[in-house]
Amino acid sequence: MSRSSVTAISVAILLGLAVACSRQSSSPTSPSSQGSDGSVPAAADGSTLKATPPTPASPVNDQQVGETPTLSATRSSMKFADGPLTYRFQVFNEAGAMVQDSGVMNGPSFRVTARLDFRKRYTWRARAEYQGAFGPWSAAASFVSPEGGYIRGNEVFDPLFNGATVGERIGPTTFVAGRGIRLESNQSYVRYLIPQTISSGEFSMEVEGLAANAPGDKSKVFGMQEGTDDYIVNPYRVDIQYRGTGGFPPNAITFRALYGSADDLDVRYEPDTGTRLNSAIPLNPATTYFWKATWGSEVRVTVREGGINGRVIYDHGVRSPNGTYAPRPHYAFIGTPTGRSGAESASIPGTIYRNVYIGARPRPQ
Repeated sequence: MSRSSVTAISVAILLGLAVACSRQSSSPTSPSSQGSDGSVPAAADGSTLKATPPTPASPVNDQQVGETPTLSATRSSMKFADGPLTYRFQVFNEAGAMVQDSGVMNGPSFRVTARLDFRKRYTWRARAEYQGAFGPWSAAASFVSPEGGYIRGNEVFDPLFNGATVGERIGPTTFVAGRGIRLESNQSYVRYLIPQTISSGEFSMEVEGLAANAPGDKSKVFGMQEGTDDYIVNPYRVDIQYRGTGGFPPNAITFRALYGSADDLDVRYEPDTGTRLNSAIPLNPATTYFWKATWGSEVRVTVREGGINGRVIYDHGVRSPNGTYAPRPHYAFIGTPTGRSGAESASIPGTIYRNVYIGARPRPQ
């Protein structure tokens, strides 16, 4: 082959490579236009991550929610990279002001912890994030916050932190703004008449002001009974205790439930002496504790430190095979009435209660 032919072929090859390179460099998906984490210069919507927006799944379309709704959305996917996405949620009130930003969440769900106004419409949105870059926001979704306190059939909800109660205040009590109702004496309590007897259910609430080594004997945090006669001898008495310095032992968390008789030991359910002696727990009056009692085929009391999702510090149950819990009428109390045992075995002064729930189903989330 002549030298001129070789030269011509070489020139043609070089021209072909140049054209190919120029075509590649004009591609809109070139890696040079994005970082290794999939980030890109900010788009028109401000996003810096090539990712699909999440789609709101629940709650949507003005769905009525419980006191602490959980927001959930579909997962996003990145277009140019693989890696573990995180998510961010934002909640807005009717005026468009943000009431909570979730911060970084490992998955596409978030439980709202901000205190919501009652019977109000809220909107929320979510987006994916990755190594400092963020994708587009989802479309806005909406929900309606809880209606507030109510007594309805076999269910009671009483927020109390809003300065009102659906129950009946007995003795000196004070509403503490944003925190709940405070019982001012041993003879203070709030009484709820439940229209339909709850033979199996839950009674739970948040409580502040419980202190170790406080005055009192078999002091009561909350309880239930049939009717309004003497609480101590009532055949359907349930009492949840945090014992004072006169109790045995002091600072013990314990309980008793009677399924139809104040005298028949076969329908009396309570922890044994050894369990009670090992249940002395010093509580801090500045700490919120979530107390929950359940009854039915088992009587169980659980206490969490720090609120409804806090660390469990007490959890004990007793099987209840005999009798049925069937008070008619069914009354429930935060604090308890003073019976023949006297005020030292009744309510605990200084306790503050909020978010009281009583019902035949588990506490709504």
